[in-house]
Amino acid sequence: MAMKTWWLYVTAVFFVSMTPGPNMLHVMVQSIREGAGRVLPTTAGLMSANLFCLVASAAGLGALLKASPGLYDILRYVGVAYLVWLGIKAWRAPVEAAESATARVRQSVRARYLTGLGTGLSNPKLIIFAAALFPQFLDVARPFAPQVGILIVTFAAIEAFWFSVYALGGRSLARFLAPAGRQRLFNRITGGVFVAFGAALLSSRV
Repeated sequence: MAMKTWWLYVTAVFFVSMTPGPNMLHVMVQSIREGAGRVLPTTAGLMSANLFCLVASAAGLGALLKASPGLYDILRYVGVAYLVWLGIKAWRAPVEAAESATARVRQSVRARYLTGLGTGLSNPKLIIFAAALFPQFLDVARPFAPQVGILIVTFAAIEAFWFSVYALGGRSLARFLAPAGRQRLFNRITGGVFVAFGAALLSSRV
């Protein structure tokens, strides 16, 4: 995998991870309810779910590409369409309150981990996302496993960074995104980034 390809992947995952989806919002809510210091088991559960989905997706993708290399370009185009769809969805996302009734409830470490794990596993889109995104950055002329390993470790590191940001800045982020205008602007910036990235991938070859 070329360095420029890796940096393109880092950029894509950075913007994907920063979007306040179910995982990030869960971390934010837990931080608001119980404090940033008690969110670690929750993020560990979410990370476990992420790694499981990524490894499972990569294993299936590797077998598929090995059995039918001609599907590589098809997956690339599907990935581009998926990114554009994400952009449209983010652009049109409804504006809602960042947080409602947050009674302070103390949970055990095990309960927080299992809650995070369940939240992560309840969203199967990560498997589809990995299957759509990974082919954009894989060099079929090079060994598959090392490349996938780099992609997974990179994804996990960036995801952990954003978990920390949402945990440490939970209250501030919730207050900042509370006004409808800011939520709408954030949604449209994120949507525009997804669409632009899909267009860039469509016009380039990995």
